[in-house]
Amino acid sequence: MAFEVEQKILDDFVKNKGLKHSSQRKDILMAFLRTEKHLTAEELYSLVRKKNPAIGIATVYRTLKLFCDCGLSRELRLGSEAVRYEHLYGHEHHDHLVCLTCGDFIEVVDPEIEHLQEKLARKEGFTLQGHKLIMYGICQGCKE
Repeated sequence: MAFEVEQKILDDFVKNKGLKHSSQRKDILMAFLRTEKHLTAEELYSLVRKKNPAIGIATVYRTLKLFCDCGLSRELRLGSEAVRYEHLYGHEHHDHLVCLTCGDFIEVVDPEIEHLQEKLARKEGFTLQGHKLIMYGICQGCKE
């Protein structure tokens, strides 16, 4: 089975919370993990309904919260758009460039920016536990 580690993380988290095992949660997890993009709850709902039409949108929202709580995903609020969810577990850190015109976004990594953020935190006596950098502007396609 693909995604055994992620499934175990979720199963252990659910068990520790005293929740029951759910095949619907598993269907939602598999649909989420098989899609390497930043999904809204509604987009995930559309995907998972193809496999299991009995799943409701509320179940998708609750399950996405569990994914965030157990470290499999995180919420992304990229402007006025709907909240998106991205894979967190097993994925490298990255930042985002968001186009204010079309809403598209680009994942970026720059070691120099990472170094500067760490340096700033140290300068302030701050123990950095993580960060999220979102930069807003106009993408190349919208400038043309």
